[in-house]
Parts: sequence; C-alpha cells; structure tokens
Amino acid sequence: MSSLDVQDFIQQNRAVAEQVETYRGYWESDKHWEPRREFILRNLNDFEDSQLDHLLSLSMVWANNVFLGCRYSTELLEKVKEMAEGIVVEDAPVFKTRDEIVKKQQVCL
Repeated sequence: MSSLDVQDFIQQNRAVAEQVETYRGYWESDKHWEPRREFILRNLNDFEDSQLDHLLSLSMVWANNVFLGCRYSTELLEKVKEMAEGIVVEDAPVFKTRDEIVKKQQVCL
C-alpha cells in the first residue's frame, strides 16, 4: 500500500480512517504517525477486534525500531518488518550499536 493507496483507502473508508486516527499518540509527529498509520491500515484486516491492542503494540514496536532505534528480539523484529514490508519511510535515522562504533574505532587505530 503506497501513500496514494493509503489516501484512497481513507477516502473510501471514512469510519475506519477516523477510528485509526484515534490511535495516534499526542507525541507523534506527522513524520512518525503517517508510516505507523499505514502499518495499522495494512494489517487491520488480519486482526480481530479483540486483538486490536496486539496490532497497536506491534505498530509501536515497528515505529520505535525505525524512528528511535529501539532493539527487540530477532523474532519480533522479523515479524514487524514482514508486516511493514513496502512501507517507505523517508529520512529514517540510521542507528549504530555501541559494538559497531567500537569496532570501527579499533579498525581506524
């Protein structure tokens, strides 16, 4: 689902779109919210109403990994990356672990 597809979906499904908008955290900038909203919309049909909290949690795991560099188990990251396949995040930050930085410094010495 590209950003145009998301906009089309929102236009055609106002009630769903308005409900999804209520899941936005007050701290989320447009840059963070728009990809997370796309994540939710792409995967909404794969979760029953009783599993909505699980989907929202997975969307936060994905967003926290992409935008804040938070690390999670390999299994969990593989799952959310698969769920987010095709979502384009412009200007996403690049994070390095402490081990990567130390290794690079050792090579330079």
